[in-house]
Amino acid sequence: MQTARVVLDRDFRIGEIDPRLYGSFVEHLGRCVYGGIFEPGHPVADEMGFRQDVLDLVRELGVPFVRYPGGNFVSGYDWRDGVGPVEERPRRLDLAWMSTETNAVGTNEFAAWAARAGAEVNLAVNLGTAGIDEARALVEYCNHPGGTYWSDLRHSHGVPEPHGIRTWCLGNEMDALWQLGHKTADEYGRLACQTAIAMTWVDPAIELVACGSSHARMPTFPRWEASVLDHVYEYVDYLSLHTYARNLDDDLGTFLAQSLAMDAQIETVAATCDFVKAKKRSRKRMMLAFDEWNVWHHTRDADKALLREAPWRVAPPLCEEPYTLEDALVVGCMVISLLKHADRVKIACLAQLVNAIAPISTRTGGGAWRQTTFFPFLHASRYGRGAALDVQVSSPCYADSEFDAVPLLEATATYDEEREALTIFAVNRGQEDALRLEGDIRAFPGYKVVERLVLRHENPKAVNTLARPAEVAPHGGDAGCQDGALTATLPRLSWNVIRLGGAPAHATERTHGRAEHPH
Repeated sequence: MQTARVVLDRDFRIGEIDPRLYGSFVEHLGRCVYGGIFEPGHPVADEMGFRQDVLDLVRELGVPFVRYPGGNFVSGYDWRDGVGPVEERPRRLDLAWMSTETNAVGTNEFAAWAARAGAEVNLAVNLGTAGIDEARALVEYCNHPGGTYWSDLRHSHGVPEPHGIRTWCLGNEMDALWQLGHKTADEYGRLACQTAIAMTWVDPAIELVACGSSHARMPTFPRWEASVLDHVYEYVDYLSLHTYARNLDDDLGTFLAQSLAMDAQIETVAATCDFVKAKKRSRKRMMLAFDEWNVWHHTRDADKALLREAPWRVAPPLCEEPYTLEDALVVGCMVISLLKHADRVKIACLAQLVNAIAPISTRTGGGAWRQTTFFPFLHASRYGRGAALDVQVSSPCYADSEFDAVPLLEATATYDEEREALTIFAVNRGQEDALRLEGDIRAFPGYKVVERLVLRHENPKAVNTLARPAEVAPHGGDAGCQDGALTATLPRLSWNVIRLGGAPAHATERTHGRAEHPH
């Protein structure tokens, strides 16, 4: 058995973790909205048609922040279609996903759902087929108290109190040819700048996210970022990043290493932001919003075939990925990447939340279940609070077709000083053997293991289903801690959480952790 080592110190910190790092995304895509969060007539639907079983799972995840309504969908969306009496709302062709949009759920309904879920809304405006006027009107509709045309229109729709939406996205993936209203960097930068000015004149308290590249493989990356920031640097608060990890060639070693590409993407975009900051002699430090990230590769070909054979359906079952243990490990590695860059990445949105590339799946008229990817996100959201620590990792490595040196151990740690809670998140990428973990935590005297959680399965391709919802689920494990030395064995291909805290008088030197979420 090989050994990896970590060194933790409470004074070596990357930065404070913004709770919005554990955000998610609800787009009008497939069955994410219709048949996902919203299904009138379902046995557990509330008076507005929202599924309570889905709401319970969203609350369990602890998602504090949800981006809406897109995504590609927003670039052809007229928000005015989704407000007012539902029976008067038009049905539209959604060109992004070759679907029919009923507009039964719009801005007010989603804000009501988010409030029930305990989440803040991150609203995107259409800068594809729309522009400045529609965006400023939407801010006024959502955030102005009353006494003006758009705010009074909201009152007339039965919503007297403003939504108070703080964070807004200036379009979506505008560098992409697949985007309605695709623009060059200068075209988008100028429009985003003028839209940002108008929106903040309506409500100076809002924060704005400008579009970065759709992914790091785009031919204009990172020149797109530099050009856009030339226009918007002083008018926005965040620049967006997107990525989706794939395993198209069934090359597990390379797939498990995709978080290394995510690290490089974050560092490249941060460096580009700092270059523009220096060029403009600005004092402002641009923060990052990784507002689309996930694993997405199982259903791409099937989705294309479905849309060719049956276009313009309402809520077709698109992007319903059957996530495996392998996928959950990659999601865990990606969460670790976000935490390792918590000084710059303040917003992140797992795309998406329900059914479409999601940790939560539902059966129309039936039940809901947790996908394998639910658990790494849940553990990070629940325990990854406070400050992200600058963990020193020493690990054996392997080489693959894309990376020369991939550590077997992917790990980071968080420290919640107020609660005296230290949490280590670790993935063993090893496909054959367990990995011995040794940790130096002498900077945390008296800390003991509180709980150990492990997510693994003998079959890396195992999935959860409605019939077998706990096929892949976390369980307890052992970890030892004595005199500042932590020891644990990480099974092959496993996600691991080791929670430590100040030891009560009855604590033992070795604790057998019990999974809090055995589902």
